[in-house]
Amino acid sequence: MSDADGRADGLITFDDFVKVDVRVGRIVAVDDFPEARKPAWKLRIDFGPEIGEKRSSAQITNYSREELTGRLVLAVVNFPPRQIGPFRSEVLTLGTYRGDVVLLVNPGADARPGDKLG
Repeated sequence: MSDADGRADGLITFDDFVKVDVRVGRIVAVDDFPEARKPAWKLRIDFGPEIGEKRSSAQITNYSREELTGRLVLAVVNFPPRQIGPFRSEVLTLGTYRGDVVLLVNPGADARPGDKLG
């Protein structure tokens, strides 16, 4: 079986990778999301002057509101927005899975909102 590009090995090219725009953002607001099917927060993330603030729904309820507010995160900023119930999520906040727990990907301490992964 092959993927959409006909590759049976599932590998992507470097050109595929560079199409994904991953940026550093700072969480500036964390709101409850009681309408979500799975427990989640509604986040407002500042990506600096070039991109501005974007919204994200994230299933990271293992973090408290206080732990998230002000925290630096990585997010994909060039996916199309996705409607999640009544909420429009504009970016994909990145994390890793450990069972049912999502662990946020941490940019370096010296990273700044808007910095690009590459």
